[in-house]
Amino acid sequence: MNYRMIFNILGKIVCVEAAFMLPAMLIAWFSGDRSGALGFGAAICVSLLLGTLFMRLRGRNNRFFARDGFVTVGLTWIVVSALGALPFWISGAIPNYLDCLFETVSGFTTTGATILSDVEKLSPAMLYWRSFTHWLGGMGVLVFMMALSTLTKKNSGESMYLLRAESPGIRITKLAPRMRRSAMILYEIYIGLTLLQIALLLIGRMSLFDAVTLSFGTAGTGGFGVRNDSIASYSPYCQWVITAFMLVFSVNFNIYFLLLLRQFRKAAKNEELRLFLFIVLAATALVAADTAGRYSDFAACLRAAAFQVSSIISTTGYSTVNFDLWPQVSRCVLVLLMFIGACAGSTGGGLKIVRLLVMGKAARRSVFRVLHPNSVCLIHMDGETLDEDTVHAVNTYTVLFCLIFAAATLLMSLNGQSFETTFTAVAACINNVGPGLGAVGPNANFAGLSYFSKLVLTITMLIGRLEIYPILVLFTPTMWKR
Repeated sequence: MNYRMIFNILGKIVCVEAAFMLPAMLIAWFSGDRSGALGFGAAICVSLLLGTLFMRLRGRNNRFFARDGFVTVGLTWIVVSALGALPFWISGAIPNYLDCLFETVSGFTTTGATILSDVEKLSPAMLYWRSFTHWLGGMGVLVFMMALSTLTKKNSGESMYLLRAESPGIRITKLAPRMRRSAMILYEIYIGLTLLQIALLLIGRMSLFDAVTLSFGTAGTGGFGVRNDSIASYSPYCQWVITAFMLVFSVNFNIYFLLLLRQFRKAAKNEELRLFLFIVLAATALVAADTAGRYSDFAACLRAAAFQVSSIISTTGYSTVNFDLWPQVSRCVLVLLMFIGACAGSTGGGLKIVRLLVMGKAARRSVFRVLHPNSVCLIHMDGETLDEDTVHAVNTYTVLFCLIFAAATLLMSLNGQSFETTFTAVAACINNVGPGLGAVGPNANFAGLSYFSKLVLTITMLIGRLEIYPILVLFTPTMWKR
């Protein structure tokens, strides 16, 4: 294990986080929020001090392997979240540090679960920082660093290991020969789409602050709002814009790169994209039909159904209605969408559409082999043959996901809440969705849970965002041996 290089990279990330706190500190200063300015100022000083100390640990060698990448990513997300929680705690906006950590981890992991019952009491600076954590965590902190510069003096292949450990999906596709250029392309698309959404929301006469913060939440598929009713009080136009962009950010960013290269036919043939769009359309139609009697006109019904389906499958978590009051069929559909999630290579969470495709094709092959034991049957995806290691990795990930979900649900049951609340709270956190049902529904929050339950869900959010392995390896003793 190359500890010096790991902590050197961690130091650079921490210093970048300190720089990202500066706009929030300036907002607090100019808005007269002295406690907020003090909170951000102190957090910046602590981050810079810690980052400088870590950066002094320069690696004596450039050997950097896969396990180093997983450990670096796991430690980075824990440390960044711990430091990002300081402004809330020092300013007194959220008195308890564990609640601050829960809120910040929920932000960086783009979960959107909150312990706040009155969001509008937060100052503009706190609301900005809270939403910005979504935007930064959506694409990934280390991916951003790779887009800016190489993380070490010599490019020894560490970028591939870091990107592989932080990015969701079954495999990493290089958009350019060098990983730094690939990261830059991803962030150029990310920033461009974010600015486009801000512009469209401004056209709908939304205030600049709301347009920026809500676009941060949509881009990262996070879901932190700046109003207590989430998106319900905004105009139908703004709701449709947010609906569209929740789906846009749920699509694999490689598709947008293909569109920029004018490879329209190749993009249209993407199996994951086609299945994703089919699920969205089918779920929207089913929910609209199931809830039609609750609305005065079909337009309002369709808008609510499309918004909530897009919000849940993208794992954003915004809401325009209290879907916990919807009929049982619609509620079951939304819970299923929590697990399905968005496409790989997007900012969304969940199991990912591509894994469902691989598991479905593997199941079909198993049935075929029962009927034809001596046959050779390969699994294809987008015209390419999937190797058996990838299929095995998908199956292993799914088993680990189910085991962790079961363990977290069992631990959460100690809180004494109903099964509906317990089950959907874990589902919402491990899939980075945000709201669940029951006591953690769209019109409620996670404040009523015990500190032990909040700690369990905090770890669960990190596991879900980093797709298990970077957090799991931190608790594996053999990973820390030289």
